[in-house]
Amino acid sequence: MRLPPLNAIRAFEAVCRHGSILKAAEELGVVRGAVRQQIATIEDHLGGKLFTRDGRRLVPTEKASAFAEAAGTALTILKRAADEFEEADRKRIRLGVPSAFAIWWLMPRAVDMQASLGAIEVDIVPMTVVEPLSQHPDFDAVIMGGEQRSSVGMTETRFMEDEFGPVVTPALAAGLSGDPEAMADMTVLVSRSAPKLWAEWFAESGTLPVAFSRRREFEDLLLALGAARSGLGIALAPKASIEEDLSRGILVAPYGFIRRPAGYSLCCRTADAKRPAFTALRNWLLRSGSAS
Repeated sequence: MRLPPLNAIRAFEAVCRHGSILKAAEELGVVRGAVRQQIATIEDHLGGKLFTRDGRRLVPTEKASAFAEAAGTALTILKRAADEFEEADRKRIRLGVPSAFAIWWLMPRAVDMQASLGAIEVDIVPMTVVEPLSQHPDFDAVIMGGEQRSSVGMTETRFMEDEFGPVVTPALAAGLSGDPEAMADMTVLVSRSAPKLWAEWFAESGTLPVAFSRRREFEDLLLALGAARSGLGIALAPKASIEEDLSRGILVAPYGFIRRPAGYSLCCRTADAKRPAFTALRNWLLRSGSAS
């Protein structure tokens, strides 16, 4: 059987991942009509419908899902092979980083990082929702915080401890007692990108869950921390992402921070792990992380 056109396979795989023609079109940099046309092409080629609809989401059939998984693996292999053909030792790393960590930990150290890496260019891409590298064939590596499960074909290097805890402005902290139950009168600020973070803090700190009087949700942690900084309520923050705010007294941690088991890790494909560019980045992260 002849293979479907490559562009049709790319569009199909993107729709399967996103469950949306619009999001697939945004990723591929084309209009929705072009994606629809590619889906029609691949359905004609394979001789059947590939999706069912669940509300607004497109769900691949069982056969289509298996084909999409194979297609994703094949596209990743092709991309890596093309990169290796273009440049035996690439000098550019496209790095996915959690938004808050990128802005408040990595970027203040960007000058030192560049001085250490020399001609190696690191393209820092903030990630609103942190996902495994296996879901991002366009990234060369990602930084992961919290619990990180190893994946086949991936190499993770833990470079820094991860601590987190509730943070508020000094003015709001003045109304709190030493008992975390005092937080019940406050507005809790929650990030939709990490909806279980508060539950994890209560469990890992051994603190009884608090029934907050009010709740405000934000699209990502960056916005939730910005709301905490303005005095809107209390947020849960990784210490590494707010160390400057703590040192300047903009935010305080009334109940301290607890250490998480996994820490922050650099995740790259095992095929890249020993390349000079990745070794240089990993060594800089290990050195900078140990100094934090």
